[in-house]
Amino acid sequence: MKFTTLVSATAIAVASTAFAGSAQARDQVQIAGSSTVLPYASIVAEAFGENTDFPTPVVESGGSSAGLKKFCTGVGENTIDIANASRKIKDSEIAACGEAGVKDIIEVQIGYDGIVFASQKDGPDFTAFTPSDIFNALGAKVLKDGEVIENPYNQWADFNADLPAVDIAAFIPGTKHGTREVFEEKVLVQGCEDTGALKAMVDGGMGEKDAEKACMVVRTDGKSVDIDGDYTETLARIDSNPNGIGVFGLAFYENNTDKLKVATMSGVAPSTETIAAGEYPVSRPLFFYIKKAHIGVIPGLKEYAQFFVSEEIAGPDGPLAQYGLVSDPELAATQASVEAEETMGK
Repeated sequence: MKFTTLVSATAIAVASTAFAGSAQARDQVQIAGSSTVLPYASIVAEAFGENTDFPTPVVESGGSSAGLKKFCTGVGENTIDIANASRKIKDSEIAACGEAGVKDIIEVQIGYDGIVFASQKDGPDFTAFTPSDIFNALGAKVLKDGEVIENPYNQWADFNADLPAVDIAAFIPGTKHGTREVFEEKVLVQGCEDTGALKAMVDGGMGEKDAEKACMVVRTDGKSVDIDGDYTETLARIDSNPNGIGVFGLAFYENNTDKLKVATMSGVAPSTETIAAGEYPVSRPLFFYIKKAHIGVIPGLKEYAQFFVSEEIAGPDGPLAQYGLVSDPELAATQASVEAEETMGK
């Protein structure tokens, strides 16, 4: 089940206070957050507006962290109702929400997405990567000749002769994106471990947690570029750099196959099938978070959530799957939890 329970005795009082003084609450659901979830939420919002008596929700991007920060500013019609996220909300964010009066949060897992590594369709032969390749290319410090040193590599072929002999140029999600955290944990740290750099750091006296953090640090010499915008900005960088590699969500790649080619990761091609089977190593669940205090006050909020997770929308034959979302096998449990308005637990 994708929902847990966190019950606040003051939720009703907080909501009443927040909405007091307003003759009528706004009638449009407001949403912000993950650029990965953005296309799915936009599809749902448009269909919701067309197929119900409620206005079309307003959906904005900005990244998971930025959306959750906005979500946690408080309750009331001047705050957003839903935050989209390509990662789970952090304990620190739950605490920040609580301090601002956002006590009851409903977590909705909508499905799964893969993180892919893609390049210009007619560019160099970037067709197969491992986490070790990405770490050696982008890590600030790497293992070479038994020592952890500042990254000396200029070209991909410098550390793997099977990769193209072209300058390293990678465009990765900025730190405010949920995709960045998955990239760090499932690619950089894994590559750091696979190359032996993590063990070397620990053997050199670092604590394991500090060593893992060091593995996540990327080089700052211009070969790794943070992209703070959405995937369209990453695509624009790839368009202007024939040797560039970009990090994208699977759905975005699948809708731009005329411009991009994708690489395998550890020998597995990214697809809805390999993600659903648990074979593709760089995948993650996607979420949105709802302020329970806004349900019953902002018209259509609960109805939007129910519409989003309905079998017709989020199921394996729905429009979100057609766009690239891997349907959650526990969708029926999610539907029941939304209906019950179950909130998060400690």
